[in-house]
Amino acid sequence: MIGKVNDGFFTRAILPHTGAAAGEVIVGPKMGVDAGIVRLGEQYMAIAEDPIFPGPTTSPEDFGWITVHIGASDVAVMGIKPQFMTYSLLLPPGTSEDYIGRLVKSISENARELGISIVGGHTGFYDAVNIPIIGGITVWGIGRDYVTPAGAKEGDLLIITKGAAIEASGILAQEFGDELLAAGLSKKQLERAKRRFWEITVVRDAEIAMAAGGVHAMHDATEGGLARGLWEVAEASGVGLRVERKKVPLPQDIQAVCEHFKLDPIQVISEGTLIIACEPAKAEAIIQDL
Repeated sequence: MIGKVNDGFFTRAILPHTGAAAGEVIVGPKMGVDAGIVRLGEQYMAIAEDPIFPGPTTSPEDFGWITVHIGASDVAVMGIKPQFMTYSLLLPPGTSEDYIGRLVKSISENARELGISIVGGHTGFYDAVNIPIIGGITVWGIGRDYVTPAGAKEGDLLIITKGAAIEASGILAQEFGDELLAAGLSKKQLERAKRRFWEITVVRDAEIAMAAGGVHAMHDATEGGLARGLWEVAEASGVGLRVERKKVPLPQDIQAVCEHFKLDPIQVISEGTLIIACEPAKAEAIIQDL
């Protein structure tokens, strides 16, 4: 098995073991819910944790970008602005100071751009580590209101941003550009697919949707892709969803990459695709603002 543990194991072996009970925990661990919510007086804190791994050819600058944006996205989908973070940088012995310096600088610059303060962390060399990884990035923010993937209601409309397979197509285009060109993709398609890498974020999309109002639930489509993300919203909310596949946005560059690698676009990892369940009356305004 690669990726998240399955639902049965999570429910059986992890969910019963969450430490001490606390009345301040409003939203705790749950399959398909991106972050926890803790009540702090009259406000709420959203807090999320993620490991981050680079691709074989990912530069330290790009690694820093995805570290911050993937971590921040899990807080943003709760309707709260990401404000603070820590991260644990685990390195194989012999990693150059140049690489480390470039990565740390990139993380700082991208956090600053999103208004996130880095308040702690850990950096070290370990024999058990084969490539530089973020063992965990913790991001949190405080706000007066929040949403969760469990808030979808009967009659809501679904909005899907950017399209399906954003993360998969962006990473594959970055890593296998020559192969895709040889298979018949045009240079224009390849360059567009490569730029999908910098769409692996839902921070701005979530902020825009919340500002427009009428949002009941948000969720980013990560492992398992759009199909899994939609299922998680339905499962968490206790509602059914009707989705017309032909209406799911599928840009030509993404379709071409997925066809080459024989991937179903709605089932491959798609960080950057934001699922929004909202009041019908607000849907058009949200779409226009996005």
